[in-house]
Amino acid sequence: MNLPNKITVARIFLIPIFLIIMLAGFDWGTLHVGDTSLPVVDLVGAIIFIIASTTDWIDGYYARKLNMVTNLGKFLDPLADKLLVSAALIVLVDIELAPAWMVIVIISREFAVTGLRLLLAGEGEVSAAGQLGKIKTWAQIVAIAALLLHNVPFSLLSIPFGEIALWIAVIFTVISGWDYFVKGKHVFINSK
Repeated sequence: MNLPNKITVARIFLIPIFLIIMLAGFDWGTLHVGDTSLPVVDLVGAIIFIIASTTDWIDGYYARKLNMVTNLGKFLDPLADKLLVSAALIVLVDIELAPAWMVIVIISREFAVTGLRLLLAGEGEVSAAGQLGKIKTWAQIVAIAALLLHNVPFSLLSIPFGEIALWIAVIFTVISGWDYFVKGKHVFINSK
């Protein structure tokens, strides 16, 4: 397994750590920034999530720079993204920082695109993440980080940045999902 794929696997291993921190019921106190209260456990969870998300850029950078792009990496990288984002979104619903319907839209798209990728793989095609998919992923990551941080960087300006970012993420989620299905429609047309 090459270095970029090892980094991707490390991202996957950070997911259970994030979930334990966020869902185990730890109470490490609260930070107060202006009128916003930020539970320390949410701050720690946000830091883990941000570190894990950053590895998405790092593994892609090394895969391209060192010419180590592999079919395994093309499969693992979006899978790791989907697992991380889905876990974080479900946590956000659990701690009442994101509406369930938005999370359902995002996760449903992820399942649908994964299913399409499996169909394409059955036809001998490997579908790497396109530009819209990458924008979608980063929009989701920014929204999740802002919500986990309770909008603290923007709370002094009274800007609901996390909520706005989540709307943008949902819009890109739908658009990029549509794009995948338009590009992969031949699988359905040619099926028997």
